[in-house]
Amino acid sequence: MSIAVPREQRLSTPAGDIVWHEWGQRGAGPSLLLLHATGFHGRIWDQVVAHLPEGLHIIAPDQRGHGKSFKPDLLSNWPAEAEDVIALLEETATRPSFVAGHSKGGTVAAFAAAQRPDLFDRLLLIDPVIMPTDSYGTGVDPATIDPSEHPVSRRRNAWTSPAELETHFSTRAPYQSWHPDVLRDYCHHALTPAAAGGGFELACPPRLEASVYMGSILVDPAPACAQVTCPVTVLRGRTGERRSAMDFGISPTRPDLASLFSAGEDHQWSDLSHFIPMEAPERLGQFISGWIQAA
Repeated sequence: MSIAVPREQRLSTPAGDIVWHEWGQRGAGPSLLLLHATGFHGRIWDQVVAHLPEGLHIIAPDQRGHGKSFKPDLLSNWPAEAEDVIALLEETATRPSFVAGHSKGGTVAAFAAAQRPDLFDRLLLIDPVIMPTDSYGTGVDPATIDPSEHPVSRRRNAWTSPAELETHFSTRAPYQSWHPDVLRDYCHHALTPAAAGGGFELACPPRLEASVYMGSILVDPAPACAQVTCPVTVLRGRTGERRSAMDFGISPTRPDLASLFSAGEDHQWSDLSHFIPMEAPERLGQFISGWIQAA
């Protein structure tokens, strides 16, 4: 599929409006739902989509709190976000229905597949944030989370233009390892006009992004994984000792994740970091193409 500008659509849900981006025509072929990672947006998939075959109906939402979708106060309840995935599949997808999620997007997809297995034909988890069970807290109330305690909440949030954002990130980790076209796509769609005064601010506010990271350890997805009935492919990045919870040079995905599913298979790209779609969009597009064709 050549690079094309998707159609911007909007879906009303009880929680708020979800903006999603659409390539292809519904009903003309199988549907592929793409779910982005924390802090990004649906257009982060543009370069991957460019290497997918013609005839797919592709859906890439801005997940709640991100891009142009609604902004809740907190984003710490990951299982609740599965409701948006289910609503999108019910309203926009045709069968067969393929879902691929990166990082948090993969984890949320697993929660959704456990709740509504009838909507999923195949699931691809791209370095999902599904960690060993002992990584998760118990008895923690999400309402007690204070995002200001997380360093991400203090991210710079005033920019003159997407070009300034791109220049700023191009020499900094982890962005310097990204494909330059993906970095450009991210920066072009990552900003929104500032609420007060001129300039721009991040479409995923730092406070919300911080609440996502703090919520990552509240609920162990392993029990949900055991309820997923469709075939699941896990694609992991390089493994090793993570220096901190924010070290994404190393995969956060538990090595035995595929074994938690009734029909799971494991692949590892040890030459890439957690940011597989950003570092190798063409390679991932080709992998997804083969994954769909093998169904």
